Amino acid sequence: MKQKQARRIWLIGATSGIGLKLAEKLAKQGNRVIISGRNEDALNNLYQSNPKYFFPLALDATNFEAVQMAAQKIEAEFGGLDTLFYNAGNCIYIDTKVFQHEAFEKVFQINYMGFVYTIEASLPLLRKGNRPYLVGMSSSAAFVGLPRAEAYGSSKAAVQYLLDSLRVDLAGEGIDVSAVYPGFVKTPLTDLNDFPMPFLISPDKAVDYILKGMARRDHHIHFPKRFTILLKILGNLPSKLKTKIVRKMIKT
Repeated sequence: MKQKQARRIWLIGATSGIGLKLAEKLAKQGNRVIISGRNEDALNNLYQSNPKYFFPLALDATNFEAVQMAAQKIEAEFGGLDTLFYNAGNCIYIDTKVFQHEAFEKVFQINYMGFVYTIEASLPLLRKGNRPYLVGMSSSAAFVGLPRAEAYGSSKAAVQYLLDSLRVDLAGEGIDVSAVYPGFVKTPLTDLNDFPMPFLISPDKAVDYILKGMARRDHHIHFPKRFTILLKILGNLPSKLKTKIVRKMIKT
């Protein structure tokens, strides 16, 4: 059997949760994984666990100049990229009684603008790659407006639109584009949630879904489907009925 060719993969947001498990499994597949995140200690620990396949590159993705410098280091070391996976993100819930723009700026800066910066820096490297592939982390929250999720959900809906547009524009260059839409996954970020999380799954299970979708290069990778399909149906209901149902989710 012909051995699968190793890929040069830049994974941003690799130090915890889904990103950490994804990095570990991509390395086990024999890929060279450039692992990025702001936590240098966590990056170094991950690198030490498998130094043959990991290349640590500390990065604050909200810093445009830092992203450009990181891409230059990748080009010097690897010559190009085969896959970019942007997983960095944050969530701040909104209290509309004290509606403030700062939360939106913080969430959009990491969830959306960091991705935009990374795409700008990575496209020249992907154009040098083998079967280039661009993957970004959206959320099932993009399917329907949810209580308190005005900042987080809108940032993820922006990521969805960005990737859908890029898929069309980059198809002629042979660059495939996927968007990932998790439901609730047990991570340090969701551990902060103060509400029930239906169909909660582990990071390991989430990564299994992601890798299967990536292997097929699915345009949209959403899971667990028993939850995400319900949200899609809810999002397509008539507005008055949808609003009535979603209002019942509001924490009192």
